[in-house]
Amino acid sequence: MTARENPFFIPALWAARLLLAVAFVYSGVSKLLNFDAAVDEAAHFGLNPAPVFAAAVLVTQLAGSALMLSGRGVWAALGALALAGFTVVATVIGHPFWAMSGMEQFHNRNSFLEHLGLVGGLVLVAALSWDRAPR
Repeated sequence: MTARENPFFIPALWAARLLLAVAFVYSGVSKLLNFDAAVDEAAHFGLNPAPVFAAAVLVTQLAGSALMLSGRGVWAALGALALAGFTVVATVIGHPFWAMSGMEQFHNRNSFLEHLGLVGGLVLVAALSWDRAPR
């Protein structure tokens, strides 16, 4: 029996999508409900114009999550890949451990590596979703 023939494959893939999307949905909704804080966050990381970056992050998080959760086939894969790409960029900007030392470097390196694991999960969801026919 192949992995795709396993009766747990579809529920497991959906559960993985849901678990991977939780942080993005929460963050996107939080930014939507308090856009001023989202703008402040973008400005904190030196992203200008901050309102444009905040809006782009919000749209990427919510649209990518929606595609990954409700899409099928290539659409779900594209949503997962959008979130993966966003996570790579955000991680490089938000956790530059190479420019730090001591405990700050230690904590940021750990966060950086954890985020790379998240990217790996999103890429795996994209790979497993890509060739699934729309229903």
